[in-house]
Amino acid sequence: MGRGPAAGSAVTGLRIGTGFDAHRLVEGRRLVLGGVPVPNDRGLEGHSDGDCLIHAVCDALLGAAAAGDMGRYFPSSDERWRGVSSLRFLDETHRIVAERGYAVVNLDVTVIARAPALSPFVDRIRRVLGEHLRIDLDAVSVKAKSNDGLGALGRGDGIAAQAVVLIQKKDEQE
Repeated sequence: MGRGPAAGSAVTGLRIGTGFDAHRLVEGRRLVLGGVPVPNDRGLEGHSDGDCLIHAVCDALLGAAAAGDMGRYFPSSDERWRGVSSLRFLDETHRIVAERGYAVVNLDVTVIARAPALSPFVDRIRRVLGEHLRIDLDAVSVKAKSNDGLGALGRGDGIAAQAVVLIQKKDEQE
C-alpha cells in the first residue's frame, strides 16, 4: 500500500473536501440558511439551529483537512450545542482547519429546496460565509436548486445542501 504520491508526481498543499447535509422542515422552528434568517412558515429540524448549509460547509472543511466530521466535534448528544447558531460550528471548524496549517481558497455550495425562493438571500449568505471563513466574496459561490419536484426535497419536506471547498497550506499561498 502506497504512503504518498506516485513517483515523479508533484506534491502540493492543495486539498479538496466535500460535505452534505439534509434536515426535515418542521413547524415551530425558524429557518436559517448560511447563518441568515429566511422567512418561511417552517424551519429546519435539528439539535442546533439545523442550518444544513453551514453543516455541509463544516463537513467539507473538516474532510479537506482530514479532520473527521461534525459529529466528532459537535455531537447532538452534547447539550451545549442545543439550539446554538451553526455559525459557532463554522467558526470552530475554521479554527481547526487553520490550526492544521490550512487556509480556505474557495467554497461552492448548492442548496436543494422546493421553497422558499432563496435568490433574494444568496448574496447575504455569501457575505456571511466569506466573513466567517476570511475569504473574498468572489471566492464564495452559493446556488439554489428546486429538485424539480423529485423525492422528499422536491415535495418540500426538507432542505439539503452540498459543499465543495478547496484549502491550501498557508506556507504555500502567494
